[in-house]
Amino acid sequence: MLQSTSRLAIKICGLSTPDTVGAAMRGGATHLGFVHFPKSPRHVEADQLRALAAPVPAHIERVAVLVDPSDEILTELSATQALTALQLHGKESPERAAAIRQRFTIPVWKAISVKTRADIDAAKAYNGAADFLLFDAKTPEGAALPGGMGLRFDWTLLRGAPLSTPWGLSGGLGIDNVAEAIRITGAPLVDVSSGVESAPGIKSVDKIMAFCNAASS
Repeated sequence: MLQSTSRLAIKICGLSTPDTVGAAMRGGATHLGFVHFPKSPRHVEADQLRALAAPVPAHIERVAVLVDPSDEILTELSATQALTALQLHGKESPERAAAIRQRFTIPVWKAISVKTRADIDAAKAYNGAADFLLFDAKTPEGAALPGGMGLRFDWTLLRGAPLSTPWGLSGGLGIDNVAEAIRITGAPLVDVSSGVESAPGIKSVDKIMAFCNAASS
């Protein structure tokens, strides 16, 4: 869950190796994301997630990224006792998000796919159902993955949006544009995945460190 602080929060998502987890922590990331979705090149199994999260101190959040997960998958991940939040990145309805939140008693994030201002306005349906909203670029129809493709949306769409649920920005962020994204949107949290990779699913220690530095500058 996003801590109430004026400090910018940084989430490095799609981590799958101990060295990149270590780089994210050294860089000052406040949130670490672990993808549990077999179609993704960033997928980690539950036991791998547990091992990766084991050395992470309590003040750093550990977020599982899921796409329309079943209760069985959620039960398996909850049993790892490694997570502080669940990020829903599929077509989960507000009712489904609320049900997961209630059953598993863990903060729930909902990724909101954005192409137009109407997409941002529609996110209010998750008020009270999700603890946190993550605005990401809408992927093309029929795309294999719902995120992590390096796409961005028009950040000015977030200006003046009446958001009552805590939120963050994702989609197409990288070392060269994260400062601009923060300036335009005032995002309290920025989330990066493909923007710190040398190849799909392969995180770069150097890029992670550079992204954290650029976001914090």
